[in-house]
Amino acid sequence: MYCSVVEPEHASVHGRERSQRPRRTHREVADELRARIRSGALQPGQRMPTQARLADEFGVERGAVRQALRILQSERLLTNVSKGAPATVAADAGRVLTGPAAPPLPTTVALAPRIAAAFGAEHVEIDAVCLTSVSLTLAIGEPLRQIHAGRLKPARVDVRVLLPSRDIDLAFPVPVGGRDGDDDPVHERWLAQRNAQGQVLRHNLLALRATHGIDVRVTFRALPFTPPVKLYLLNGVEALFAYYTLARREALIDHENLEMYDAQGVRSMLFAFERGAGPRDTVFVEQSHLWFDALWETISSELVLTS
Repeated sequence: MYCSVVEPEHASVHGRERSQRPRRTHREVADELRARIRSGALQPGQRMPTQARLADEFGVERGAVRQALRILQSERLLTNVSKGAPATVAADAGRVLTGPAAPPLPTTVALAPRIAAAFGAEHVEIDAVCLTSVSLTLAIGEPLRQIHAGRLKPARVDVRVLLPSRDIDLAFPVPVGGRDGDDDPVHERWLAQRNAQGQVLRHNLLALRATHGIDVRVTFRALPFTPPVKLYLLNGVEALFAYYTLARREALIDHENLEMYDAQGVRSMLFAFERGAGPRDTVFVEQSHLWFDALWETISSELVLTS
């Protein structure tokens, strides 16, 4: 089996007990239910739990549940949303829209089903530019589960990942007060996360050689700059793009609370583009591939996932 990611993003998709987390907003409830639909935990045509049960699970009022359900109905993921009978998962909810009609969704919601769909190909090709590969490592878990369950079996998997070099001064994350000489615990924390996530991603994918006889290649290269965006290219036909939006936050590092400027990439809104969906989409996908290949073949360098 595959290793767990360092930073799991979601609790069980079939939670039965009252959540112990702080009370959620209606948008957070919608995000969780949307993730369950996208992952297949809630199947097309399946009736949702009652609003009372959902309110109890998430620790919110029924009004917040109704608001969350209406959001999903507006996205055509649910039907029959009312105060009466439970809503129903839409018949075509499993199809994730791409192209100009696609609503942008948080990376944790949108990426896993697109990666899983890409693994339905005979030859899977995934290129990524990102800060730590946390989102990619999380998303790869879904097709790995389907491979181990016997629902997917590609013949070959090629993954290329561009990450910032350990030797550069990152634009972010950085301490709010600036760096103190060579002592930069924020940089060391980022480096440890980059290396750990990359190692888990590589281990989980390479394990498919022994367990399923799949030809797998996973390669990392280092960028001499901090990418302001994240980009995922899938099988030459899809480009998924998101901005890293910075915020000031506090984190406990080495038993000390440090303020930093950082981006939470797992929550970045992901925009989808598909070759053939229209001239703008097609050109965006093609230019994204040219951009990635140019970085890979010119200014990137060997990356070793060690401290």
